[in-house]
Parts: sequence; structure tokens; C-alpha cells
Amino acid sequence: MGEALARVDVETRVLRTDALQPDPEAIRTAAEAIRRGELVAFPTETVYGLAADALNPEAVARVYEVKGRPANNPLPVQVASVDEIPLVAVDVPDVARELIRRFMPGPLTIVLRASPRVPELVTAGAGTVGIRIPDHRVALELLRAAGTPIVAPSANPSGEPPPTSADDVLAYLGGRIEYILDAGTTKLKTASTVVDLTSEPRRILRHGAITDDELAPFLSV
Repeated sequence: MGEALARVDVETRVLRTDALQPDPEAIRTAAEAIRRGELVAFPTETVYGLAADALNPEAVARVYEVKGRPANNPLPVQVASVDEIPLVAVDVPDVARELIRRFMPGPLTIVLRASPRVPELVTAGAGTVGIRIPDHRVALELLRAAGTPIVAPSANPSGEPPPTSADDVLAYLGGRIEYILDAGTTKLKTASTVVDLTSEPRRILRHGAITDDELAPFLSV
């Protein structure tokens, strides 16, 4: 796992949908695939992500395999709302609640202590999990329909530029994943900012769509 790309032996279906008015049938089909343990690429406001049921270890393992991702590199998780964060995280500090109020839904990933129900494969044994609520109608509808948190790294082989269109995903992962939800080009075209709230001092782990200046008031208190 994490050493080579998966074999090209899956039929990849592209489901086209409007970004602002998602096609219910396309969302339903993609959500059912996630519940079956299959992989679905989908748009967010940042880049296209690769979705699998975060609570299904076999599906999570396929994400590592398909991406050629090192097993010691944890996977970020997306949820549909603030109410779902307790499904995957514990010990949510006040600063996390402040960041959630200010930046979510949006291009911010916050690292918290992982709930025991999150498979160790997701956290790569670190005991922490990066959580985001995407600000994209298709992504949110998919999460609600799937009814489960999803792992959602970018839908590209590790080391390659993140995809900003369904065509990018198809070129990268065609024949390796079951579905691609095509809602056009992503808006921001850059990854989310990642902030670790489990250590002192709080740290920006990845610089992205939300600037250091925007985060400074929250990280300095």
C-alpha cells in the first residue's frame, strides 16, 4: 500500500451535474457507491477530492492504493455539518469552535484528536484527524446523501498536482475508481489551509486558500 498505483481494472463512470443545482440522481448514485465501499471523485471549492467511507477500513485502504499514498500519511476527513464533527473528533477546544464559526464551511482543515471510531488507517496511527466542511453544493449534497464522514484527499496520484476538473481526475485515475462527479472547474484551484490544534503552539501545517493573516488572531491566543 502506498508504493504503487492500483491496477487499471475498474470501469470509471462520469456523472455530470450542475454545480449550483446538483442532479439528485447523480448524487444518489455516487452516495450509494460510497456506502458500498467504492471510490468517488467529487468537486469542492478548492480541488477535486477522492471520497470513500471514512469508517470503512477496506474503502480507506483502496484510497491509499489508488493514490500510491504512503501509509504514514494520514487522510483528511470531510463532514456535512458542524453537528457531525463529534462523529470523528473528541476534545474539541474553544479555538476550534471559533475557527469553525468563522471559516466553515470553507477551505480550512482543522486537526483535532480523533474519535476511537475513526480507523487507525485514516489517522496513520497518529491519533489525530484533519476535518473540513466543504463550501460546495455538490460536495455537501454528496455528504448528506452518503450519510457518513468521508476521507477526501485530492483525487490525484501522490506527488502530482491536485486536479481542478473532472477531466484532470479522469486522466489521473480513470480505470482505478468507480465514479467521478463532474461539476465543472473548481473555484479556488488551491488546497485548503491545514491548522493543527492538538499541539502548542498551534501550527499551520499547510498554507492554502485561507491566509496566515486571517488565521493569526486565532492562533496567537
